[in-house]
Amino acid sequence: MIKLDIVNQVADKTGVPKQKAEQVVDSLFNAMKEALAKGKRIELRGFGVFVVKPRKRGVGRNPRTGQEVPIPAGKTIRFKPGKELTARAVDDEGDGGNGGNGGNGSASQGDMDDVFGTEH
Repeated sequence: MIKLDIVNQVADKTGVPKQKAEQVVDSLFNAMKEALAKGKRIELRGFGVFVVKPRKRGVGRNPRTGQEVPIPAGKTIRFKPGKELTARAVDDEGDGGNGGNGGNGSASQGDMDDVFGTEH
């Protein structure tokens, strides 16, 4: 699923024009980016938690030369899925591991209805 798919889902579910839905999706993503950039935690009940965690410094290797290269400490974003999201994903494992999408690698309308808790 890509951003355009999310915009289309929002437009279809709410009845708003796609242009407005795109503004809403962009606003949501921008708000999330700003919060994470400030080191804030984002908790979406039933979905999951985004958190900024420190990353230890370490030593890597240049693959061409084998020379050790210092890797500075930094920050990384982690996502922990919520219980409801995890339960839905685990329930779909009985279908051969393809998430209930018939093996085509993309989410079906039914999958999205499950995630958003709606019916189309």
